[in-house]
Amino acid sequence: MRLVNWKLFLKYLLLLDFLNGFKLAMKYFFKAKVTLNYPHEKGPISPRFRGEHALRRYPNGEERCIACKLCEAICPAQAISIDSEPRDDGSRRTTRYDIDMTKCIYCGFCQEACPVDAIVEGPNFEYASETREELFYNKEKLLDNGDRWEVQIARNLKSDNVFR
Repeated sequence: MRLVNWKLFLKYLLLLDFLNGFKLAMKYFFKAKVTLNYPHEKGPISPRFRGEHALRRYPNGEERCIACKLCEAICPAQAISIDSEPRDDGSRRTTRYDIDMTKCIYCGFCQEACPVDAIVEGPNFEYASETREELFYNKEKLLDNGDRWEVQIARNLKSDNVFR
């Protein structure tokens, strides 16, 4: 004859596991919801978030990139290609700055390697496309992104300056 574990028997008979689960569900049922209604509500983004790439300009409107090609050299995915030529004043500027976003692994090495903070990964994460060709960014597209997100990018770089 087998001994009956009365404690376990009463636990199953009174459905204590079910009641504990129901109690937990009721605890959260009446609290404020934490789910965001995404397209209409957006959560906070870290200043170190690495999103869509952008080329920045100086306040006078001149592009920052000095065509040192450090970003091209350090890119592990070889997603960046740069062509440059010297100007009349002896400085060097890019004639072509292309990023293949389908290759990019968003490591942030290009941003860290840039001595003048010309190429940055901005706060934009909503840049889905329907074709691959839309993800091949040229210099004009990158400068346009920089112009669009400059205020947010400058604020993020300033807050992150302590750690650089």
